[in-house]
Amino acid sequence: MAGTVVLDDVELREAQRDYLDFLDDEEDQGIYQSKVRELISDNQYRLIVNVNDLRRKNEKRANRLLSNAFEELVAFQRALKDFVASIDATYAKQYEEFYIGLEGSFGSKHVSPRTLTSCFLSCVVCLEGIVTKCSLVRPKVVRSVHYCPATKKTIERRYSDLTTLVAFPSSSVYPTKDEENNPLETEYGLSVYKDHQIITIQEMPEKAPAGQLPRSVDVILDDDLVDRVKPGDRVQVVGTYRCLPGKKGGYTSGTFRTVLIACNVKQMSKDVQPSFSAEDIAKIKKFSKTRSKDIFDQLAKSLAPSIHGHDYVKKAILCLLLGGVERDLENGSHIRGDINILLIGDPSVAKSQLLRYVLCTAPRAIPTTGRGSSGVGLTAAVTTDQETGERRLEAGAMVLADRGVVCIDEFDKMSDMDRTAIHEVMEQGRVTIAKAGIHARLNARCSVLAAANPVYGRYDQYKTPMENIGLQDSLLSRFDLLFIMLDQMDPEQDREISDHVLRMHRYRAPGEQDGDAMPLGSAVDILATEDPNFSQEDQQDTQIYEKHDSLLHGAKKKKEKMVSAAFMRKYIHVAKIIKPVLTQESAAYIAEEYSCLRSQDSMGSDTARTSPVTARTLETLIRLATAHAKARMSKTVDLQDAEEAVELVQYAYFKKVLEKEKKRKKQSEDESETEDEAEKSQEDQEQKRKRRKTRHSDAKDGDSYDPYDFSDTEEEMPQAWRERPRSRLLRVPCLT
Repeated sequence: MAGTVVLDDVELREAQRDYLDFLDDEEDQGIYQSKVRELISDNQYRLIVNVNDLRRKNEKRANRLLSNAFEELVAFQRALKDFVASIDATYAKQYEEFYIGLEGSFGSKHVSPRTLTSCFLSCVVCLEGIVTKCSLVRPKVVRSVHYCPATKKTIERRYSDLTTLVAFPSSSVYPTKDEENNPLETEYGLSVYKDHQIITIQEMPEKAPAGQLPRSVDVILDDDLVDRVKPGDRVQVVGTYRCLPGKKGGYTSGTFRTVLIACNVKQMSKDVQPSFSAEDIAKIKKFSKTRSKDIFDQLAKSLAPSIHGHDYVKKAILCLLLGGVERDLENGSHIRGDINILLIGDPSVAKSQLLRYVLCTAPRAIPTTGRGSSGVGLTAAVTTDQETGERRLEAGAMVLADRGVVCIDEFDKMSDMDRTAIHEVMEQGRVTIAKAGIHARLNARCSVLAAANPVYGRYDQYKTPMENIGLQDSLLSRFDLLFIMLDQMDPEQDREISDHVLRMHRYRAPGEQDGDAMPLGSAVDILATEDPNFSQEDQQDTQIYEKHDSLLHGAKKKKEKMVSAAFMRKYIHVAKIIKPVLTQESAAYIAEEYSCLRSQDSMGSDTARTSPVTARTLETLIRLATAHAKARMSKTVDLQDAEEAVELVQYAYFKKVLEKEKKRKKQSEDESETEDEAEKSQEDQEQKRKRRKTRHSDAKDGDSYDPYDFSDTEEEMPQAWRERPRSRLLRVPCLT
């Protein structure tokens, strides 16, 4: 056994010597020499080392560091302390230990919580995920000092557990008496403590397979790594994967709890970026220039091509995906750039299908339902840890969807208390928690796309829109646009919808025969939030337009092409980066139209508005105009952008009013036609013969009514002609 200990000690010294040579290497321009000097000047004690640099210097040692992290990190940290002592011996005595943090490429050890298995135990792994829980920062004793008044002696004791790099954990019993049973007094001022925090990292929502629970792993943060992240942050953690024995009834069980002991934590970018090639950028520029006049309509028609109609709703969803411009003013106030949309309508009008398409198109989208979500589940909750009993902060769906989209289906099924909880998120873009001694503010800058049914299940035409919606004005004003989607009985429209739906059912993908079974895993690909083959699409050449198929797209029309979904994702991502600025002309137009909307809202019962026109409506116009400018890849918000924004708001707010005006015009036209025919009945028979010929010629153009055409029903005849006596109709053949 003695020989084994000496052999291990020799290997440890050899590893320590290799790491010291790596740090003190002057051939590599002394990179880590300057880093250590910066570490001393900044009063830090953790050095970040790139694994690629170590692999280039000593590949064998780098591989051993990743596969046998326990022994190698001990040698590396000792070498770092010796190197710091050679530069500044006084500074090396200030800290108990110096730590090593790793970064770079980890190859097969770059994992997610789902792929983290037992084969990675005692290895250095790089883990990516989203923070869902954070415990409070607690002090953890490292060295305690005790004084015995009876013997006038001082006793020192060090503590270590399995979360440290010490081979054998020490006793966790805190001494109160010495060996002679004399009482001890703890000298808290001389004792040494370190900060300790436990966080939970969950796999990315958009990468989790559909129908399966998301996996998570506990991460231990010590010393300078605590409070680096908060719930909702997307992080990359490098650390040692270890197992801790679990005790039940005083006995160690055969199952182990695994944790990741972090040595480096980095926040990832908030944006989920698809991979771009030079050809993709060239295609995006070409598309924005060649289709500059109708690019917004072209993109809106390509959204959810399997859904027929709802043109204005698709335009609004395109604006939601593009978003406005977020502004932080000098006085500390915040103006959100996210666009919120509420869809209210009868069943079977494709509300849920539109939400599903947004889930597949948006780079970061989280789905929830009204019945299965609570207020704290959407925002944040304070929970109790089962092991330690302490309070922990857990992020909700809106915090996890920061810089993304939250799709809430069955919004009307939520309780009033739960809906009230999202008021702050929808306007301020943050969640404030003050519970159980925890006061925190979490970012939740996300767009909300909600779908709901009317109060009575179906829309009641005899009640006002506000009575059908049944939501508070304080909540409705936070939605930029509110669309009422009705299931109207129109034979022509029903025929078009049925043809469109039947084409979808008859369509078969290339290479798929009728009646063949779908390949395994295809259902997962369809239902997943993000397409698992998305990375493969990025590597392939992205086509701007979909290849036309008569079954899928119907009869081909001139100048009508569908933009492909892969190109749509990349185009939206590039367009979101642009921050257009309002011009003076567009600002004046928006201000004038806003005053008109306010006056139109104050007309009283004659105006059937869907949501209140408040000062937030003015910000809505600015956000919609900015999103339209982003679709054109323009750096300025011009007059055409403002006009499109006003058109969307007019349709969403006063759709019923516009329909009433159209009906009034039709009624006035019918009344004028009956008056004209009454005057014509008083003319002579000779003038009637002449006018019958002109009416016959005009009837081909559809401008007037032909009295000799009995193919139409009596209900469709003009009123004046139906009121004439039947004897005249019998005498008509005698006129010829």
